[in-house]
Amino acid sequence: MTLEPIGIVRSPVQEGVDEGWGSVRSRIELREDLAGGLLGIDGFSHAVIIVHMHLHTFNAGEDLTRHPRGRSDMPLVGAFAQRAKHRPNPIGITAVRIVGTEGNALIVEGLDAIDGTPVLDIKPYVPAFDRIDNATVPAWMERLMEGYF
Repeated sequence: MTLEPIGIVRSPVQEGVDEGWGSVRSRIELREDLAGGLLGIDGFSHAVIIVHMHLHTFNAGEDLTRHPRGRSDMPLVGAFAQRAKHRPNPIGITAVRIVGTEGNALIVEGLDAIDGTPVLDIKPYVPAFDRIDNATVPAWMERLMEGYF
Protein backbone atom coordinates (compact mmCIF):
# COMPACT_ATOMS: atom_id res chain seq x y z
CA MET A 1 0.00 0.00 0.00
CA THR A 2 1.31 3.41 -0.92
CA LEU A 3 -0.25 6.70 0.06
CA GLU A 4 1.04 10.03 -1.18
CA PRO A 5 0.21 13.23 0.72
CA ILE A 6 -1.96 15.64 -1.23
CA GLY A 7 -0.77 18.57 0.83
CA ILE A 8 0.44 19.83 4.17
CA VAL A 9 -1.12 21.57 7.17
CA ARG A 10 0.09 25.07 8.00
CA SER A 11 -1.00 25.84 11.54
CA PRO A 12 0.05 28.14 14.36
CA VAL A 13 0.14 25.04 16.59
CA GLN A 14 3.65 23.57 16.62
CA GLU A 15 3.14 20.61 18.96
CA GLY A 16 0.21 18.46 20.02
CA VAL A 17 -2.14 19.80 22.67
CA ASP A 18 -5.28 18.34 24.19
CA GLU A 19 -7.57 21.37 24.19
CA GLY A 20 -8.55 24.54 22.40
CA TRP A 21 -8.63 23.25 18.81
CA GLY A 22 -12.00 24.77 17.92
CA SER A 23 -10.63 28.25 17.30
CA VAL A 24 -7.45 27.17 15.49
CA ARG A 25 -7.37 28.40 11.90
CA SER A 26 -5.21 26.33 9.55
CA ARG A 27 -4.24 26.36 5.89
CA ILE A 28 -4.16 23.10 4.02
CA GLU A 29 -1.71 23.76 1.21
CA LEU A 30 -2.33 21.31 -1.60
CA ARG A 31 0.23 20.24 -4.16
CA GLU A 32 -0.07 22.60 -7.12
CA ASP A 33 -1.09 19.74 -9.45
CA LEU A 34 -4.12 19.05 -7.21
CA ALA A 35 -5.32 22.64 -6.71
CA GLY A 36 -8.18 22.11 -9.19
CA GLY A 37 -9.62 19.56 -6.78
CA LEU A 38 -10.79 22.41 -4.56
CA LEU A 39 -13.26 23.62 -7.19
CA GLY A 40 -16.71 23.68 -5.58
CA ILE A 41 -15.56 22.93 -2.01
CA ASP A 42 -16.56 26.45 -0.95
CA GLY A 43 -20.20 25.46 -1.45
CA PHE A 44 -19.91 23.27 1.66
CA SER A 45 -19.79 24.56 5.22
CA HIS A 46 -17.61 21.72 6.48
CA ALA A 47 -15.12 19.14 5.29
CA VAL A 48 -13.60 15.96 6.66
CA ILE A 49 -9.80 16.08 6.72
CA ILE A 50 -7.70 12.90 6.81
CA VAL A 51 -4.09 13.28 7.90
CA HIS A 52 -1.01 11.21 8.62
CA MET A 53 0.03 11.91 12.22
CA HIS A 54 3.67 11.78 11.18
CA LEU A 55 5.29 12.48 14.54
CA HIS A 56 3.45 9.84 16.54
CA THR A 57 4.55 6.34 17.30
CA PHE A 58 2.80 3.21 18.50
CA ASN A 59 4.14 0.89 21.16
CA ALA A 60 1.65 -1.92 21.77
CA GLY A 61 2.86 -2.39 25.35
CA GLU A 62 2.09 1.24 26.20
CA ASP A 63 -0.52 2.34 23.69
CA LEU A 64 -2.82 -0.62 22.95
CA THR A 65 -4.69 -0.13 26.23
CA ARG A 66 -4.39 3.06 28.21
CA HIS A 67 -6.24 5.71 30.14
CA PRO A 68 -7.25 8.41 27.59
CA ARG A 69 -4.78 11.33 27.68
CA GLY A 70 -3.02 9.49 30.54
CA ARG A 71 -5.75 10.67 32.93
CA SER A 72 -6.28 8.40 35.93
CA ASP A 73 -9.91 9.55 36.17
CA MET A 74 -10.59 7.90 32.81
CA PRO A 75 -11.17 4.16 32.37
CA LEU A 76 -8.57 1.83 30.89
CA VAL A 77 -9.69 1.34 27.26
CA GLY A 78 -8.25 0.01 24.03
CA ALA A 79 -6.78 2.11 21.24
CA PHE A 80 -9.85 1.49 19.07
CA ALA A 81 -12.20 2.81 21.79
CA GLN A 82 -10.57 6.25 21.76
CA ARG A 83 -9.26 8.86 19.35
CA ALA A 84 -5.70 8.81 20.71
CA LYS A 85 -2.84 9.94 18.48
CA HIS A 86 -0.70 6.87 19.25
CA ARG A 87 -2.29 4.22 17.00
CA PRO A 88 -1.17 1.19 14.95
CA ASN A 89 -1.69 3.34 11.82
CA PRO A 90 -1.29 7.04 12.68
CA ILE A 91 -4.27 8.29 10.71
CA GLY A 92 -6.27 11.25 11.98
CA ILE A 93 -9.71 12.32 10.81
CA THR A 94 -11.49 15.53 11.79
CA ALA A 95 -14.59 17.36 10.61
CA VAL A 96 -13.73 21.06 10.22
CA ARG A 97 -15.45 24.30 9.29
CA ILE A 98 -14.47 25.64 5.87
CA VAL A 99 -13.45 29.31 5.99
CA GLY A 100 -12.55 29.60 2.31
CA THR A 101 -10.00 28.89 -0.38
CA GLU A 102 -6.93 30.82 -1.54
CA GLY A 103 -5.33 29.43 -4.68
CA ASN A 104 -4.14 25.92 -3.85
CA ALA A 105 -5.06 26.27 -0.14
CA LEU A 106 -8.14 25.38 1.87
CA ILE A 107 -8.57 27.51 5.00
CA VAL A 108 -10.31 25.70 7.87
CA GLU A 109 -11.11 26.04 11.56
CA GLY A 110 -11.00 23.25 14.12
CA LEU A 111 -8.38 20.99 12.55
CA ASP A 112 -6.51 19.23 15.36
CA ALA A 113 -3.28 18.78 13.40
CA ILE A 114 0.04 20.49 14.03
CA ASP A 115 2.04 22.53 11.54
CA GLY A 116 3.68 20.31 8.92
CA THR A 117 1.20 17.41 9.16
CA PRO A 118 0.79 15.59 5.81
CA VAL A 119 -2.78 15.63 4.46
CA LEU A 120 -4.00 12.40 2.84
CA ASP A 121 -7.47 13.45 1.70
CA ILE A 122 -10.20 16.07 1.90
CA LYS A 123 -13.85 15.12 1.65
CA PRO A 124 -16.87 17.42 1.82
CA TYR A 125 -18.94 16.89 4.95
CA VAL A 126 -22.25 15.46 3.76
CA PRO A 127 -24.78 14.89 6.56
CA ALA A 128 -26.37 11.94 4.76
CA PHE A 129 -23.01 10.13 4.96
CA ASP A 130 -21.31 11.67 7.96
CA ARG A 131 -23.99 12.31 10.60
CA ILE A 132 -25.49 9.61 12.75
CA ASP A 133 -28.59 10.74 14.61
CA ASN A 134 -28.89 9.53 18.20
CA ALA A 135 -25.29 8.30 18.40
CA THR A 136 -24.12 7.57 21.94
CA VAL A 137 -20.74 7.71 23.65
CA PRO A 138 -19.71 6.64 27.15
CA ALA A 139 -19.95 9.28 29.90
CA TRP A 140 -16.16 9.34 30.26
CA MET A 141 -15.84 10.51 26.63
CA GLU A 142 -18.10 13.48 27.35
CA ARG A 143 -15.81 14.45 30.27
CA LEU A 144 -12.67 13.88 28.21
CA MET A 145 -13.81 16.19 25.40
CA GLU A 146 -14.56 19.17 27.66
CA GLY A 147 -12.47 22.04 26.27
CA TYR A 148 -11.03 20.06 23.32
CA PHE A 149 -12.85 22.08 20.66
